[in-house]
Amino acid sequence: MSCAGNATDGRRKRGRGAGLALSVLVLMALLAAACGGDDDDSSAPQPAVAEPAVAEPEAEEPAAEEPAVEEPEAEEPAVAEPAVAEPEAEEPAAEEPAVEEPAELTEVNYQLGWLADNGVLGEVVAKRMGWYGEEGIELKIDPGGPSIDGVAQVASGRATIGQLSSSPSAMLAVSQGIPLQVFAVGTPEHPYAFFAKGDTPLDSPDDMRGLVVGVQATGVILVEALLAANDMTRDDLGSLETVGGDITPLLTDQVDVFTGWVTNVGQLSQVPDRNTLRLWDAGVPLYAHIYYASTDTIANNPEILEGWLRATARGWAFAAANPEEAVQLLIDEYPDLEFDSQLAGAQILLGIKENAGVDALGGFGWFDLDVWQSQIDRWDALGQFDAEAPALEDVVTTAILEAASS
Repeated sequence: MSCAGNATDGRRKRGRGAGLALSVLVLMALLAAACGGDDDDSSAPQPAVAEPAVAEPEAEEPAAEEPAVEEPEAEEPAVAEPAVAEPEAEEPAAEEPAVEEPAELTEVNYQLGWLADNGVLGEVVAKRMGWYGEEGIELKIDPGGPSIDGVAQVASGRATIGQLSSSPSAMLAVSQGIPLQVFAVGTPEHPYAFFAKGDTPLDSPDDMRGLVVGVQATGVILVEALLAANDMTRDDLGSLETVGGDITPLLTDQVDVFTGWVTNVGQLSQVPDRNTLRLWDAGVPLYAHIYYASTDTIANNPEILEGWLRATARGWAFAAANPEEAVQLLIDEYPDLEFDSQLAGAQILLGIKENAGVDALGGFGWFDLDVWQSQIDRWDALGQFDAEAPALEDVVTTAILEAASS
């Protein structure tokens, strides 16, 4: 029993020793495994953490910095180019004409033979539209009147250009040695006429036989010219009476025939039923709205007259195409004028210019030299020249018209 018990105790001790040794081995294996696991875990996360930590900032920083640098670079030229280039280009363009134009303009005084009305319609249009300025001219229109000697103003140089109501005035001035010359004609058929009430026939000068004719003092020679052109004398008339510009003598039957311009619609409107005989149609071809200058100006400053003529032609062309607008410009220049009467008169005057065949003569301002010569001859026959009759080439010149048309 004691031997068996000892053997059993020995086996138990050996079993416990083996178990302890096994436990030690297992514990050591677990410790070794634990240490090895820590090494593997620490080495795996480090690259995984390090790579995104380095790569992400490097990818984000250029992405944030590049737009931040490019945006100002794109904006700076966009702001600089318009700010510098545009004002510098516009300022000289606005300043140069404003400084240069006044310096280049030549002051031209335009002396009328009478008061301003639709007879200067084209001139006023050209002035207010700035067309004289385009020709280097600053135009001043000086109205005339019964107490103003326009011819003396032009001959003395106080006015550059003049306008006369009728062509005989120019012929008479030249015959007296006054140094002037006609360079253009505004109206190639004179608007002067004879008027009678509707119940008095007035188809020809022959109808005036035995009638009392009322005429202004300045128009007496025109009646004399009409009589001479139709082989008549004063004795063929009932009488020839001097009257004023008012048409009352015709309204009150003091005269049978009254004289005046067909464009004077303010007076003529008082006789709505009337008969009219124009001087031109009665055999006396005269010109109206005569443009003239001193012989010195024509010889030494023709370019001023040429520029004035071109601008004036534009003004009358505009008036023909736009009569109402043109007359409004006339009223703007001379507010005392009445629109309706000026428009009616302008339409008559424009009709005369159109029907006179201006284009056939050569255009605005042109005239027929044969008509001028016939006028000189007629006035000479009527004894109107104190000395010899003037030569045609002393009265008129076509040089300015030719130069302005070229």
